Amino acid sequence: MVKPTLLVLAAGMGSRYGSLKQMDGVGPNGEAIIDYSVYDAIRAGFGKVVFVIRHSFADDFCEVFNAERFGHKIAVEYVYQELDCLPEGFSLPEERQKPWGTNHAVMMAANVINEPFAVINADDFYGRDGYAVIGNYLSQLEGSRGRYCMVGYEVCKTLSENGTVSRGVCTVDGEGNLTSMVERTKIERVNGTVVFHDNGDDEPLAENTPVSMNLFGFTPDYFEHSEAYFKEFLAANIENLKSEFFIPLMVNKVITDGTATMRVLSTTANWFGVTYKEDKPQLMAKIEELIEAGEYPRNLWA
Repeated sequence: MVKPTLLVLAAGMGSRYGSLKQMDGVGPNGEAIIDYSVYDAIRAGFGKVVFVIRHSFADDFCEVFNAERFGHKIAVEYVYQELDCLPEGFSLPEERQKPWGTNHAVMMAANVINEPFAVINADDFYGRDGYAVIGNYLSQLEGSRGRYCMVGYEVCKTLSENGTVSRGVCTVDGEGNLTSMVERTKIERVNGTVVFHDNGDDEPLAENTPVSMNLFGFTPDYFEHSEAYFKEFLAANIENLKSEFFIPLMVNKVITDGTATMRVLSTTANWFGVTYKEDKPQLMAKIEELIEAGEYPRNLWA
């Protein structure tokens, strides 16, 4: 069995939260969400963590999140996502300021990952079981191609009490494979029912509807497919200064053309995140509950 790698997308600057939330303390000893993610990955059998960051805050980030901090229990590497990281033949538009998106961030790790890997957001708390489920699946894929996976969270376990959220709503076939993923914006609970407002009306979602929280698993061939499709994407969108090359866009592509399958893995974990500043106290309280329940030690790296 192979030890998978954890790829952490940490290049973003959470505009709604208003700070570099990747480095914000939420645990009793100042642990960040990243600390809990790495801790869960270690006990799920992951052998390496790769952080996608930007040069503008690299010194601060690497000083905090390094192999020494994690007790040298996992290998640590860093790669960089910048606007000018484009394929040969393409030039960065002068007015472009927006990053190229999550799948562009994944592509930055192509030269340092040669084994099955999981992708996470730096600012999402996925829970112990989420890592255990995906780690177990990926550990059995050594030498495989086109066998991808994602952890599907029940939409009712991914909401915020402080505003609406956006989620990738998944459709799954009888074999447990993803058939489509549709981004739904403005999801919230209204009068006891989970709804989304994309078309102006309140359209209901079943409580257990699987949604993507960007906890994906891939085999290394995903980099090849991403590189090829990114060129097509740029050819069609490079002048659109707000266009982004998202993971769900790439996933839908490989599923639609039959290049790969994506197994949707179920989890008992609750997702927690900091979509809004007001979410942080609630997240800290949830972590304290998990510590009291014995899920985590009070000091992760003691």
